[in-house]
Amino acid sequence: MSIQGFTASEFTHEGVTKAVYRRGKGPGVIIITEVPGIHDGVIAFANLVAEAGFTAVLPDLFGVTGKPVSGGYVASTMFKLCVSKEFKLLAGHESSPITEWLRALARALHAELGGKGVGAVGMCLTGNFALSMAVEPALMAPVMSQPALPLPVGKDRREALALSPEELSIVKKRVQNEGLKVLGLCFTHDAKVPRERMEAFKRELGSGFEAIEIDSGPGNKHGIKPSAHSVLTVDLVRETGHPTEQALQRTLAFLRERLS
Repeated sequence: MSIQGFTASEFTHEGVTKAVYRRGKGPGVIIITEVPGIHDGVIAFANLVAEAGFTAVLPDLFGVTGKPVSGGYVASTMFKLCVSKEFKLLAGHESSPITEWLRALARALHAELGGKGVGAVGMCLTGNFALSMAVEPALMAPVMSQPALPLPVGKDRREALALSPEELSIVKKRVQNEGLKVLGLCFTHDAKVPRERMEAFKRELGSGFEAIEIDSGPGNKHGIKPSAHSVLTVDLVRETGHPTEQALQRTLAFLRERLS
């Protein structure tokens, strides 16, 4: 499989090999696809990151690269992720094993490109991965777009952060001692990202967490539907002044601030 304008390679860590696509020059930014896989919206966002002066890196973690999004495709991908050993969709206080591979990719990318460090943009079921990756010192700019893990089944999971207490402690120390900043994006009425979870990020990370919460409630002036979910891809509106466009521009600015 290939993506127009991107070069393809492989990255291996502890015997696990996955395809990686990249484009651009400058500090590395790992873009972790949302469900169902690396679709056109994710590729378009990666292109924007590359055009903004970064090396955009797309690891192929699930799905079929370039395949159009459909209900059936989403459902089949979700089923595979539910039974995968690499992903833990219901674990409230434990990160998914795949984050170890992603941390290794961040280390390798930083060693290759140098600079202050690398960024990571997680989306949907991979949104929280950007935070758990921040245990790795090379990760300097974590962005969580619509962080949907753990799946909000039950009250406790609604405010859980999908990383272990030990990992959270390390991230909090980085916030306090290194000035680490974390950016979080979501729509206010997105049922997949409970309000309790966003409040938990604010409570745990304090001044280290910047939240962009886009009004998707009834009667909002931009006509954003309550079911809106994907801030940087499917539900992105490229119009000046639109809150999703503002969120995109803030994301790119955040990456520049932390990495350039």
